[in-house]
Amino acid sequence: MMMLRRADERGRANFGWLDSRHTFSFGHYYDPRHMGFSTLRVINDDRVTGGGGFPTHPHRDMEIISYVVEGALEHEDSMGNGSVIRAGDVQRMSAGTGVRHSEYNHSKTAPVRFLQIWIVPEARGVEPGYAQRNFDAELVAGNGLRLLVSRDGEDGSLTVNQDVRLYGARLAAGEKLVHELDIARNYWLQIVRGEAKLGEQALVEGDGVAISEEQRLALTASDATELLLFDLQ
Repeated sequence: MMMLRRADERGRANFGWLDSRHTFSFGHYYDPRHMGFSTLRVINDDRVTGGGGFPTHPHRDMEIISYVVEGALEHEDSMGNGSVIRAGDVQRMSAGTGVRHSEYNHSKTAPVRFLQIWIVPEARGVEPGYAQRNFDAELVAGNGLRLLVSRDGEDGSLTVNQDVRLYGARLAAGEKLVHELDIARNYWLQIVRGEAKLGEQALVEGDGVAISEEQRLALTASDATELLLFDLQ
């Protein structure tokens, strides 16, 4: 079973400095039909203008993943971390018992685009944690799916406090991607940019697909395409 979540049907918040599209209910956008999928709670496609950003604010008991698509994001948190997250970087922050952080566009002029992803943790009240890694050189056409995040840190992926495997891929026009699925698990496919066909279904940038009780994912890129695939309980 596959259910399409079209890009143009997502919620939207535009504050001038921030233009955000919400795949699931978030902030002032509420839709009881779209409250998350399995343990995947948030996918916000955020575009922040030069000099803009999120001032220091708190989180707790959430696994927060930032996937930078274009530009650079400047991060500081109450754990003492300070970093610049660039295109191709993946950052994981385990909020656990509580953490405060800020995120600003590192550039005063150029925009930054990133996906903010929230995963519901399998255990509450854990010690907060932080990790970051660049996968840019591995996310290239012809390499297939690259494991970015997993519970056990397999194959150099970032660890996360949940039974989740997050893959990324960049495909060239005409490239096919085939991935065997576990019929007992759930999957979420997110088109980060580009266009592709999933069977006979055309997908465009920002589209998402909820996948359950399927044995195989077979996708063909219509042009240069970047995607994320979540393997969930």
